[in-house]
Amino acid sequence: MAEGGPRPDAGAASRAPRNWDALAAVVAALIGFLALCVSAYTASIQRQQVRAQVWPYLEGGNYDEDQSFVLVNKGVGPAIVRSAQIFIDGKPQPNWNQVLQLLGLEPHGFSQSTINPSVLTPTEQLRAIKFNDRVGASEDEKKKQTARWEQFRAQAEKRMTIDICFCSTLDECWMYSDPNPIGYKRYTQLVKPVERCPQIAAAEMFVN
Repeated sequence: MAEGGPRPDAGAASRAPRNWDALAAVVAALIGFLALCVSAYTASIQRQQVRAQVWPYLEGGNYDEDQSFVLVNKGVGPAIVRSAQIFIDGKPQPNWNQVLQLLGLEPHGFSQSTINPSVLTPTEQLRAIKFNDRVGASEDEKKKQTARWEQFRAQAEKRMTIDICFCSTLDECWMYSDPNPIGYKRYTQLVKPVERCPQIAAAEMFVN
């Protein structure tokens, strides 16, 4: 005769119903989250690639053989100039005529190119100011022109500074701030990123 009551079925627990809908929802949520992460990472990489493809880098310097002060876009994208200031003895000047007068030169015998507003394409060189070597000029005239350039260079090296704010086509901006645009560069970090270009009063803006 069998002892005791009926024995519990050992496989009952394994046959208990499972909540497959909840499990499927959890798996779907994880897959969606991973897809979102991959999408965000891919978008970040693509944006970095686009930024690298349109990155501008603007710098200036003197070109003695051409008797000129030149701005060069060394980047791979266009440099959109939003503002420019040229200072003599720390005071902003409105144009080259005023700059030359303060440096002790007559405001003539030069040509200029517009700095602000302008757009410099990659590798483009903009001759902001050039002391003219007139076609057919005599040797005496050429010597006088060279002397004017040397006077400008000597005075500007000590007294002229420049600030130019420029942006990329993605509206990311940088400030080129150079305490020695003419002559030997005493600083290496001349271009720094800025959140936006500053608002400058019209009287303090360099317009040429």
